[in-house]
Amino acid sequence: MSSTDYSKRLKQIRGLAGSLESRKVDFQEAAALDAGFPVKITSVEVELAVEHLNSMEEEVQWLENGRPYGTVAAIFPYDAPTVMLARLGGAALLTGNQLRFSFSSQTPRSADLIAEISRPLEAFHPVTGTNNRAFGQGCVEDEVVRVLFISGASAVGETYRREHRAFDKLFFAGPGGMPAAVVFKDADIQGASRFIARRAFINGGQYCTTLKKALIHRDLYEEVCEQVLEHVGKLKVGDPLDAETDIGPIRVERTRAILKRGLEQCSEARRLTGAIEGEFVYPLVLELDMGKIPDLELFGPFLVLSPFDHEEDLMKELIQTKYGFLLAFFGSPTERSREAFQAHFGMVYDNPDFLFTPLRLPFGGKKDSGWILERDGDRWIERDGAFQYTKELVKIK
Repeated sequence: MSSTDYSKRLKQIRGLAGSLESRKVDFQEAAALDAGFPVKITSVEVELAVEHLNSMEEEVQWLENGRPYGTVAAIFPYDAPTVMLARLGGAALLTGNQLRFSFSSQTPRSADLIAEISRPLEAFHPVTGTNNRAFGQGCVEDEVVRVLFISGASAVGETYRREHRAFDKLFFAGPGGMPAAVVFKDADIQGASRFIARRAFINGGQYCTTLKKALIHRDLYEEVCEQVLEHVGKLKVGDPLDAETDIGPIRVERTRAILKRGLEQCSEARRLTGAIEGEFVYPLVLELDMGKIPDLELFGPFLVLSPFDHEEDLMKELIQTKYGFLLAFFGSPTERSREAFQAHFGMVYDNPDFLFTPLRLPFGGKKDSGWILERDGDRWIERDGAFQYTKELVKIK
């Protein structure tokens, strides 16, 4: 693809960015009405999507000696659909693929908006008002679809795994489980505490990349716990259309059910703060000894704090999970622990300091949190870990 003229594709991508930006207010209202997402959160999501699309010339260098697959298909999740459009849609446009996509049934207003701004692009084929199980099966049966992105529970992944020969490449973004933050003895307490509180409860914890547990060295535990609770106490729960609201109502019933089950399975924990009151969920912060934390598939504003004494015990706790999605650490782990982090988790953040995850960072998990099946001649290769969308949408000659 080194001889490809990317100017036309980049112009289309910038046009998509402009369309997203011009409808930001509409997306804010749609997300608030659909799922209770605060307008301040949706505003930043759109801004990140626009910035990502407007800087996609940075990714042209990845495409030398590659060719498109043809038609790529996906079902967008209910959280951050504009971000998914930027990442996957931008990559499809840049690489010369067609993109067929449907939406979560939880976000009909957002789906209609994305479909409206997508239809003028010849490469985009949005599908609204459909049953996603039927959409997925249609992708399996249609020989035109060569790449499929699927997300959901582990059972969903196994269903499509059985159909992988229908494609050239199949992506499964599985459950995040309980993404962890680790605070080592030499960590910056303020930085770690701020990140944990912000990343656990951003958008009501309704991103797969939000933290669900924090394992803290006992020497720092009391102070980190105090600072986390101080940050959490400043979060405003309320009307999603209020510009000051941090956490709106959790309108997706399945998410509220997951939270209630999580509380039941952490019955031995001490609740430090939080409550579920109808659709409003006040940030749930629990304290539970390491070794008693269940290995849950969680979504929503839920955080378990636990102290540890020895790095060996910490690593045992981390590695036993069947979900290898994301881990963030603060301070200085041993080299052996660093290697274990990389081996067991798709995304590993070294002393991070951001609120929203930068969109150009690689994305993806390991173990039950995600995998990729890819055709290589007559054989199939399975791999996992973080990936970058544009690199995955071209075949290397």
